[in-house]
Amino acid sequence: MKKIILLLNLLIVTLFYCQKKFDVVFEADYKLNYKLNKASKYKKTTTFALLINQDASFFKNMNKYIADSLEVEKVDIPLNESMKYVTDFRETIGTTSAKLYVTTEINYIDYSYEEPNNINWIVKNEFKIILGFKCQKAETTKYGRIWTAWFTNDIPFQYGPYKFNGLPGLITELYDSKDDYHYTIYSFRKRKYTCKSANIATNAKKTTKEKIWELLKNKIAGRMQVHEEFIENKDDLEMIRRNAIEAEKNLNSIELSIY
Repeated sequence: MKKIILLLNLLIVTLFYCQKKFDVVFEADYKLNYKLNKASKYKKTTTFALLINQDASFFKNMNKYIADSLEVEKVDIPLNESMKYVTDFRETIGTTSAKLYVTTEINYIDYSYEEPNNINWIVKNEFKIILGFKCQKAETTKYGRIWTAWFTNDIPFQYGPYKFNGLPGLITELYDSKDDYHYTIYSFRKRKYTCKSANIATNAKKTTKEKIWELLKNKIAGRMQVHEEFIENKDDLEMIRRNAIEAEKNLNSIELSIY
């Protein structure tokens, strides 16, 4: 029996790392207001798609969702048109009851890693209506932030935006205590289709989350190497270096700690 369970777990891992397609039963779409720069007074806005079936979910930025779909369908688009699909959020996040499977791009290279799905929620006796659904409040501390979630038992899927899940129903709203990242559902509907571009980075380099954090710390150095290959003017290079260092110093990532 133990061998069968191990084989099933290995199969699930292999599927999440290797599959492009995902059978979608429902789709929840979220708006995110976020503050990526600590020094900025202003927030940016973007949207995400959460693709759901009975066994798992995929979460990805809407711009990336569209760009990946165009790539799978081999649709050639002009460079200026492709700029519409640029996003601050390059991750694709697959969620099962046991683990999270993440692919992301750093310095033009795709990487994949997995982490335990072990969020500990404290459910509160507070309620409100979101998108017509009665929702209940829950709180957790995760990734260096204190989070508040609102979930609805009316949609019995234990998924939500980003890596947050595990409540008795779908998470409809999620935000941290500083309100730097605030997800709000704006659409939920039955879809019943096969998404061909759920995860197109099937050849991503497998690594660990600790290694990803190390790579992100060295991101400036990696980008500077690319610039140095194409930019000869030293003054331009120095300006790019200063701007990159300042941007890195003020970076307000959604995750402030690994776990």
